[in-house]
Amino acid sequence: MSNTLDASGAGSDTPNLDFAGTTPYEDYVQADVLTHLQHLRSDDPGEMVFLVTTQVMELWFTVIVHEWETAAKALREDSVPVAMDALKRSLRELEALNASWRPLAQLTPGQFNAYRAALGEGSGFQSAMYRRMEFLLGEKSASMLVPHRGAPRVHAELEKALQEPSLYDEVLRLLARRGLPVPEAVLERDLSRRYEPSPEVEAVWTSLYEDPEAQHDLHRLGEVLTDVAELVWRWRNDHLVATRRAMGAKTGTGGSAGVTWLEKRATKNVFPELWTARSHV
Repeated sequence: MSNTLDASGAGSDTPNLDFAGTTPYEDYVQADVLTHLQHLRSDDPGEMVFLVTTQVMELWFTVIVHEWETAAKALREDSVPVAMDALKRSLRELEALNASWRPLAQLTPGQFNAYRAALGEGSGFQSAMYRRMEFLLGEKSASMLVPHRGAPRVHAELEKALQEPSLYDEVLRLLARRGLPVPEAVLERDLSRRYEPSPEVEAVWTSLYEDPEAQHDLHRLGEVLTDVAELVWRWRNDHLVATRRAMGAKTGTGGSAGVTWLEKRATKNVFPELWTARSHV
């Protein structure tokens, strides 16, 4: 809200327009940098929306990683309310991220092929920030560091994330500290490997859902994690549908199996026991 004053000290409706250098807005937002990051590689006018949408996705990945890392740290410190706040913010951010598919969702094969060659071997699975999101969800894979060997800083950040507890690992450690029987094999597992479902963890979630008032905050935590998992599932499905419309069953730009690979991803649930426990309540 403007709070400018005129020469007499009275309020003025005219904002300050005279700055010695760049505007304070530009200094904070770096809009000039953001709006000049688009270096098109084809003459097709549709490439701009594809490139900007992808860049917007990268920014949302960055925000969501920040939220989930904030939540993981809060859970380590037994601060469930702080973790819940971060996770709830991430729900709105995931919805905005998922909406990013809308500009691309109606691409025809001809429209996509008009600039597809400009991508070369570029593919979304090479996104380092998206990989950090996946690692925080427990989808660990050391092989996914390989594409980043040529970028030491990025590789080091991913290696650190690979070795650290995922968001779900921190949740399970919290459950154990609250006296719930999370098995030692789960708590002491190799954190650099993909999380695998545990019948004992399923039983823990079942008990929390059977008596939600016993540890109400943990029940609420389970529900917000389920919300996160649902939106991640929707992201994967929207990606699958957009890809299927644009390129059918062709091999992906990065050499992946394209739609077939995305179909396999779309069938997997994150935080798996939160879904399977519902069958036993």
